[in-house]
Amino acid sequence: MTNLESIARKITTILFAQQSLASAGFIAASTLNSIVGKELSQHANWAGVPTAVYLLAGAFSAFMWGYVFDAVGRRGGLVTGLCVGVIGSGVAFYAIAIQSFAVFLGGMILMGIANAAVQLGRFAAAEVNRPEHRGRAISNVVIGGTVGSVVGPFVAGPAGALIRTWGINELAGAYLVSLALFAIAAVVVFFGLRPDPREIGKEVAEKFPETAAGSGGALSASKGQVRSVLEILLQPAARVAVVSMVLGQMVMVLVMVITSLHMRDHNHMLGDISIVISSHTFGMYAFSIISGRLADRWGRGQVIMAGSATLVLACLAATISPDVLPLGVALFLLGLGWNFCFVGGSTLLADQLSPAERARTQGFNDLLVGLASASGSLGSGFIFAALGYNTMAWISAAFALIPLIFASFWTLKLARKTSAFS
Repeated sequence: MTNLESIARKITTILFAQQSLASAGFIAASTLNSIVGKELSQHANWAGVPTAVYLLAGAFSAFMWGYVFDAVGRRGGLVTGLCVGVIGSGVAFYAIAIQSFAVFLGGMILMGIANAAVQLGRFAAAEVNRPEHRGRAISNVVIGGTVGSVVGPFVAGPAGALIRTWGINELAGAYLVSLALFAIAAVVVFFGLRPDPREIGKEVAEKFPETAAGSGGALSASKGQVRSVLEILLQPAARVAVVSMVLGQMVMVLVMVITSLHMRDHNHMLGDISIVISSHTFGMYAFSIISGRLADRWGRGQVIMAGSATLVLACLAATISPDVLPLGVALFLLGLGWNFCFVGGSTLLADQLSPAERARTQGFNDLLVGLASASGSLGSGFIFAALGYNTMAWISAAFALIPLIFASFWTLKLARKTSAFS
C-alpha cells in the first residue's frame, strides 16, 4: 500500500465517523420535524414547513460552503458546519420548550446550513482516492448513515421520556441528542482529519489523472483549464449526474417527510413511526457499500437507472396500505433507490471535475439538490392535505421516472461511442 493510499484510507475512515455521528443527529431530529411543525403551528398544512425551511437553508448555503471549503480546507469547513449544527439544535430544543414555531424555524435554518457542510464530506473522500475507487470511497462515507438510521429514530423515545421528567415537551429530547452528536463529530474531525483532503486531492489528481471506467467523462485537469459551472453542467455526463441526485432527493423527501404524519393520522404510536422511518434510513445507507462498488464495476449510469426504477417501485408500494409492515417495506425501497441515485450521481459528477473545479461545482450541485428537496418537503404537506397520501406517492413516482430516462439515453449513447472506438 502506497503512502497516498494509506492517507486516503485514514481520511475516509474519519469521514465515515463524522457521517455516522452527524447523520444520527440529523435523523433523530428529522423523525419528528413534521409532528413538531404541526403541534407548534397548530395547522396540518404547515407540517412540512420546518423540513422545507431546513432544506432551503441547506440549499442556499451549499454553494457558499463550496467557497468556504476552498478557502479554509475541508477540515475547517466541516468543523465550522458541525458547530453551526450544535447551535441550531440548541435553538430547536429551546423553541419546543417555549412552544415557539418561529424560533423553531430559526433552529431549522441553522441545522440546514450545517447539513449542507456535512454532505460535502462525501466529495472529500472521492478526491483523495484514485478514480477507479471513487464510488467505493463515496459509499464508505455514505454508509456511515447506517449508524444514524439505527440510532437516530430510536433515541427519540428514550430522550423524550427523559426530557418529560424535566417538565419539557417530550419532542424536544431528540434535538438535545442532536446537539451532543454534532459536538462529538466536530471534535473527531478537528483532531482526526489530518492532512487536509484538499491537499491530498491535488496529489492524487496529478498522479492518477485517468478517468474511471464507465464514467463517460473527461477531466479538464489534463488541459489545465478551469471551466465555469455552466460549462460543466452542459456536459451530458454531468447533467445526468445532477438530474439523478436532484430528482432522487426530491422524490425521497416528498414521500418520507409526510409518512410520519400519515401514520399519526392512522393512530400509530411513536414507536411504530420510528420503526418505519428507521427502515427507510437503513435502506438509504446500509447498502452504500454495494452501490459504490457497483458504480465502480458496472458503471455510474447503470447504478442510477437501478436507483430510479427502485424509487418508482417504492412510491407505488407506499400506496398499498397504511399498516407498519407495508409502509416499512416501501420506505426501505425508497431509501435504497435514493442511495443508488445519490452514490451513482455523486461518483459520476466527481469524475467530471478537476481539483480547481470540485468544491465550487459540488456546492452548486448540492444547492440544486437542496432546492428540489425543499420544494418536495413544502409541497408534500399541501398535496397531502388537499389530495391525500396516495396521490402524493403517484406524483412522486412520475418524477422518479425522469432520471431513468436521462440515464438510459446517456448510457446507450456512451455504449455506442465506446463500440465505435473499439
